[in-house]
Amino acid sequence: MNYISDILFWISTGLLVPTIVLLVLFFVRALLLVGGFFGQLLARRKADAQIAATLDQLTADNVEALLEQLPSAGLGIAAPFYHRLVAAGNDAPLRERVLAEFDIAADADQNLPRTLAKMGPVLGLMGTLIPMGPALVGLSSGDIASMAYNMQVAFATTVVGLVIGAIGTLTVQVKKRWLAADAARLDFIEARLAQKYVQD
Repeated sequence: MNYISDILFWISTGLLVPTIVLLVLFFVRALLLVGGFFGQLLARRKADAQIAATLDQLTADNVEALLEQLPSAGLGIAAPFYHRLVAAGNDAPLRERVLAEFDIAADADQNLPRTLAKMGPVLGLMGTLIPMGPALVGLSSGDIASMAYNMQVAFATTVVGLVIGAIGTLTVQVKKRWLAADAARLDFIEARLAQKYVQD
């Protein structure tokens, strides 16, 4: 039994360095995500009013002309899909394909923040629990310095993991709202295009 326990202890202790490395990498990626997210937020705030005004005036007769007036910035990943949807013209299956591909792209756009939201706390918990074993060993042997160091590592990994998870959770929630709005706009444009070609 002691042999099995020792094996588990060696395995868990050996996972500490990979866990810390992954935490650092995810933390750097989370910071980069925040920077890009705020840039996209500012661009969308400027573009949303113009997009809403354009869509309010959209009819079956002027759909192609008005869509040319959409801003080039602030549309995010939806930008090429607006133009592809109009370019599809009277080809209804192609328009459906464009909408389906947007759904796939929207899901892929959420992969990073979703991963950060899930893996940040998991890695933080691993980084907390792994050093607790050596810390307890240090406490039992009277090695207070070793115990203090391991506890410091445990608390630091917890904080970093929670920060990563918080960044991922907040960004994925906002991105979901943005992408839902983009999907609704694309569906509206597709309906106007269908109406236009039925009339023709």
